[in-house]
This record gives sequence, structure tokens and C-alpha cells, in this order.
Amino acid sequence: MKDSLQEGIQEQMSFTVTEEMFAKFGEKLIHPTYSTVSMVYHMEWVAYKLLLPHLEEDEVGMGAEVVVKHLAPSLEGSKVTLTATVTNIKPNRLTTDITIHNDEGLIGEGKVVQAIVAKEKAKELFYEKTNK
Repeated sequence: MKDSLQEGIQEQMSFTVTEEMFAKFGEKLIHPTYSTVSMVYHMEWVAYKLLLPHLEEDEVGMGAEVVVKHLAPSLEGSKVTLTATVTNIKPNRLTTDITIHNDEGLIGEGKVVQAIVAKEKAKELFYEKTNK
């Protein structure tokens, strides 16, 4: 990781909730609201966006841990904003706290931990798994 990565650095992303983000199991609609699955996806995405400019050319980030609390619903058409904040940097590991808000307030919170590995090592791991 580059020295530019420091605790307190933030990244945000915003989007509008669409039907594709609703809570479903298979094709069965459970709730017409922003799903926890979508929340986790967006948490990992904003955490990766934060990390990306601070990686060395030969490094890649890989999801290692996600902790999430889905606190309130967010309906179709509502604007959702995620904020990722670097809270812990260790060799080969980055922790970001994530908050998720809509126009009504806090709807979720949690953390994402990413492992930082050499691209070649990641390729080896994937190759080994696919060729067993």
C-alpha cells in the first residue's frame, strides 16, 4: 500500500434504490425495499473505491470480512449514500467503517476488512482453486 493511505480518509457513493435492489430469494420478492444483500454489495464497493488509488501497481484488494447492521428500510426511488472511513491500517489489511444513509437518516452501518495481496499471489490462489 502507498503511504497516501491514512486513517480518517473517506470515500462516498450515492445511488437511487431500484427494483433490482429489492429483497428477494431467487425470483420471489420478499420486501419491496433495499435489501441487505444489496447493502453488503455497496459496502464492499465503496470500501474498494476508497482503497484503489492507494494500491501499488502489483497489489489488489480482496474482501476478507463484512459486518453489517441493516437498521431501517429504504424504498424504491430513495437516494442512498454510503460513506467509508479508514479506521485501521495494518500490513496487508485495511479496515473501513461504513455508514449508510437515506433522506430520512441512518439505515445501516458496519465495517469492511480487505486483505491486500500481490496480484500474482491472487492469481495463483484462483488458479489452484479452479484446477483441483
